[in-house]
Amino acid sequence: MIPNPSGPRIVLEGHALSIRRSTFAAAALALIALTAPLSARTLIHAGRLIDGSSDSVQEGMTVIVDGDRIAGVVSGYTNAKPDDTVIDLRDSTLMPGLMDMHTHLTSELSRKSYIERFQLDPADFAFKSAAYAERTLMAGFTTVRDLGDRHNVSISLREAIEQGLIKGPRVFTAAKSLATTGGHADPTNGMNSLLAGDPGPHDGVVNGPADAAKAVRQRYKDGADLIKITATGGVLSVAKSGLNPQFSDDELEAIIRTAADYDFHVAAHAHGTEGMKRAIRAGVHSIEHGTYLDDEAMELMKERGTYYVPTIMAGEWVAEKAKIDDYFPEVVRPKAAAIGPQILDTFAAAYEAGVKIAFGTDSGVSAHGDNAQEFGLMVAGGMPPMEAIQAATIVAAELLGVEDSLGSVEPGKMADLVAVPGDPLADISTMERVSFVMKQGVVYKHD
Repeated sequence: MIPNPSGPRIVLEGHALSIRRSTFAAAALALIALTAPLSARTLIHAGRLIDGSSDSVQEGMTVIVDGDRIAGVVSGYTNAKPDDTVIDLRDSTLMPGLMDMHTHLTSELSRKSYIERFQLDPADFAFKSAAYAERTLMAGFTTVRDLGDRHNVSISLREAIEQGLIKGPRVFTAAKSLATTGGHADPTNGMNSLLAGDPGPHDGVVNGPADAAKAVRQRYKDGADLIKITATGGVLSVAKSGLNPQFSDDELEAIIRTAADYDFHVAAHAHGTEGMKRAIRAGVHSIEHGTYLDDEAMELMKERGTYYVPTIMAGEWVAEKAKIDDYFPEVVRPKAAAIGPQILDTFAAAYEAGVKIAFGTDSGVSAHGDNAQEFGLMVAGGMPPMEAIQAATIVAAELLGVEDSLGSVEPGKMADLVAVPGDPLADISTMERVSFVMKQGVVYKHD
């Protein structure tokens, strides 16, 4: 036995080391109590609070942040303790971090976009995506879904943000979207035959149920968080139709079944009615764009709990650019002119019908950082400002399945908080002037 005058006795038995645990544990806890720093809190004094779940605005509130979590929400302006940090937002409206359910953080459309895919390397897109991600965060969007990229750049972007290497929102990514040959997300559309080759499931191009299942499994292998399919033609692809259905029922069934095995939600890009209905019946989690939603499709969505992500500003944006000669390839221009203006009317009908609507912009078509312009369009389409804000907070969190930790200002939830000057319920354009951004307890912006 070896004496240990400063602590518990240590007994050596061969190569085994036995410690008298109760004595050692008590000493360790006492040491921790003496040396651990006191927990410093952040008190946010908010003139108005929109908590994301309630339909009412609370005035004169304090939100207490401890580490990366909300520790309390109390009425009045709580007095600070000596080690507390106080953030004065008494002239502002505080709300949960905003959430955009349809972005493309690795690109931004311009006249050069169609040629840049032949000129730029994956690293070029990665550096651009870092700038786009920071713009998005500074606009108040602390969480996004990325619904389609090239080269899996969005997966690396997600990891870099999580590791604190760059600033950006929390990213849930589908990585490469799934298409059929020649479909909206076939990456070789518009290429000559020597370059196009014959892309397959690894590239997100499927033909038949076996390919469909393999493509889902490849996204799992790549590290995606969800699956995105292009259930119909699209506006910006170099292909004639923007409306036709592009997956058969058995392909959709294989995608949904395999996605469920890997705990993936499936988001479906869809403009045309028939492809949309096939996707809803198959069990997709959300319809993106939904340009030609009809009454039957809306009833199907309500029956099955399918979310609608309208992306109104993308429709407005492409319709405006279609008026400019040579902005789009000629095969794209008529689709943009016809489909773009329709989305606002569809949104208004879907809201009136009671379809579940989550906020989404398709940013990357329009400029990153302009995401909040969607709020004004939603209000123009008949949605009250409070419901538009909820579509970007608690409803979006429910779509993602993360409502236990995000989407509202409640004790125990992640400290994702943003503020705007004035009252966004009186002037929805205020949402475009975010003055304060906190993500996971870290302040990224405070004007």
